[in-house]
Amino acid sequence: MMALPFVIFAAATGCALAGRRGLALGAWGIGLALTLFLFRHHATDALPLAF
Repeated sequence: MMALPFVIFAAATGCALAGRRGLALGAWGIGLALTLFLFRHHATDALPLAF
């Protein structure tokens, strides 16, 4: 699941290099939203630290 944002950002980069600006911006926005969602999902979990 964590590889998906990187794949989407790579696709956005490929679209930008190919001159498809609208598709690149859309893919970048989706990748950013997915990254923020995954961060929020994982950052709210408590860390069970035992020293």
